[in-house]
Amino acid sequence: MAAFFIPAGYVQGQPAKDNSNEYRNGMVVCAYPDAALAGLNVLKKGGNAVDAAVAVQFALAVTLPEAGNIGGGGFMVYRPAKGAANTLDFREKAPGAASQNMYLDSAGNVIPAMSLSTHRASGVPGSVDGMVEAHRKYGRLKWEELVQPAIDLARGGFKITKRLAEDLNRNGADFRRLNEGKNYLIKDTPWQQGDLLVQEDLAKTLEQIRDKGRAGFYEGEVAEELVGEMQNGKGLISRTDLKNYHSVWRKALTGSYKGYKIITMPPPSSGGIALLQLLQSVEKYPLSRWGFNRDSTVQLLVEAERRVYADRSKYLGDPDFYKVPTDSLLRPAYNRLRMSSFSWDMATASASIQPGTFAGYESDQTTHYSIVDRQGNAVAITTTLNGSFGSKIFVRRGGFLLNNEMDDFSSKPGVPNMFGLVGGKANSIQPGKRMLSSMTPTIIEKDGKLFMVVGTPGGSTIITSVFQTILNVIEFNQNMQQAVESKRFHHQWLPDVVYIEQTAIDSLARVKLEQKGYKIVEGGPSGRVDAILKTKSGYYEGGADPRGDDTKLGW
Repeated sequence: MAAFFIPAGYVQGQPAKDNSNEYRNGMVVCAYPDAALAGLNVLKKGGNAVDAAVAVQFALAVTLPEAGNIGGGGFMVYRPAKGAANTLDFREKAPGAASQNMYLDSAGNVIPAMSLSTHRASGVPGSVDGMVEAHRKYGRLKWEELVQPAIDLARGGFKITKRLAEDLNRNGADFRRLNEGKNYLIKDTPWQQGDLLVQEDLAKTLEQIRDKGRAGFYEGEVAEELVGEMQNGKGLISRTDLKNYHSVWRKALTGSYKGYKIITMPPPSSGGIALLQLLQSVEKYPLSRWGFNRDSTVQLLVEAERRVYADRSKYLGDPDFYKVPTDSLLRPAYNRLRMSSFSWDMATASASIQPGTFAGYESDQTTHYSIVDRQGNAVAITTTLNGSFGSKIFVRRGGFLLNNEMDDFSSKPGVPNMFGLVGGKANSIQPGKRMLSSMTPTIIEKDGKLFMVVGTPGGSTIITSVFQTILNVIEFNQNMQQAVESKRFHHQWLPDVVYIEQTAIDSLARVKLEQKGYKIVEGGPSGRVDAILKTKSGYYEGGADPRGDDTKLGW
């Protein structure tokens, strides 16, 4: 860390506070202060947004073990200052030995926790290949320079925040139970804010990646340790699975909302299609006149979410295995028709809403970071292990966690996953298939110029959190930080409940909605949005979510 530029007021072990919006040269907004600093220093050295993204990804693997990762996967949306936007799918894949009914018992029932906290819960990781591929195509600085900050953080240690200390303590019993003979993230006494977290085995793994690139993870020592871990725990990932894994460049999904161009992720992310459907569903209504989180606004958004999540349950999956009806789902006339069935007088019962039909059609824990560089290149990346700390199982001598992404498949049609989402044939388990995701990294243009970079973690709430953050800026004239901080609500078709953050809806609006039949339940924080807005005066304005240790740094 000594070679890094340290902003004034930066204190390790505490969330960085930076209230300035006077930045023209670039900005990084991500979930942990040390990772944000790693990305900012890459920008200051002349790296571009993709270079900074690589540094942030590996730094988060060290500093945010519940979601940052080298053992998971994700999606990248990239908008160059000049040229066409592009997206990279580095989502995990089902191992070659996976099968459709692998989580069912002899009676056909889902075996509890098998897709969550066993070695069989893990898909083939994509994060390292994704970073290698992104750098190969768009990077400017040397690969070694971008991985080294993470190695320094792992070997030298970093002072942990209060929130990370609480997370480590909360999960300590599971780490011990699931990792016999390993001591990763375990301490004899409770973790405290400011404690130094050193991860020597992870540093050695990162050195292999630094020195050998893709081969440093998918072949050689690290691959042998990963496969050995699988064999010891009766997992499925093989040497062949690792060798054959490759991320995929996909054409960006685009749409519009009131003159703004939306650039987002195509399947196997469900987020992009769902976001565009939601925006189409509400576009004709006077949201700005109704106001932020007023009863009419909330009712409209809930009814749109109800219908879009119903479509998600049937039609979305890996496009390499299933013909996703993207064009049909994104027809404005289709989404207007879907919204025509709701009444302002009462809540629509989710039991009465089914996935739409088309003529001729045949049948949590995540993290996000947004980066813009001096040239105006923009990156939105959402990456995940799925649950908090993934499966909570470490690769022995590798120092990194395994994901539990296999739970994002539909283990059995109609049976909800850990986020309560249901699915069917489109998202069934098949060897080599990518599981469906809600991740929604998104970039927005206005009049051909960069306007916003946005995304969030949050499982099934990702889509609605991004949707509401965009509306907060465009419809309700909030600045970027206000839009990120604003209280959110969520509906996902099933269960038929409106989840709200505390104080998200005032008491009068809540009474009006409940009288119409909406079941409203207060819950915990919804998402941790990290976003960047390009203001009319040309400055970068960051929004770092106070629900986490999220940090915005610019120059």
